Amino acid sequence: MSKGLANIMKQAQMIQQKMARLQEDATLKTAEATSGGGAVTVKVNGKNEILSLEIKKEAVDPNDVEMLQDLIITAVNEALKNVHVEIQAEMSKITGGMSIPGLF
Repeated sequence: MSKGLANIMKQAQMIQQKMARLQEDATLKTAEATSGGGAVTVKVNGKNEILSLEIKKEAVDPNDVEMLQDLIITAVNEALKNVHVEIQAEMSKITGGMSIPGLF
């Protein structure tokens, strides 16, 4: 095996190890988002799990359940987007900006 190919294989192995570590670390990353001016607050992790959900009393109107549902959906989606942006930024550092489908 040539020295050049051996170096490429070594670099690929290092990248693979870094990506595996990042995937493990992704479960520890969290993001929080609010909606309705802070009426709903959601915290999620990198495994797409909701860690906490806070709803202020003033957001609960029995005559307008749809509004509360919308606020929750908005907060959850924003928190998930935020955590994925953070993970993607870390992944970009490892891959040098190269997009590898199926990783995150």
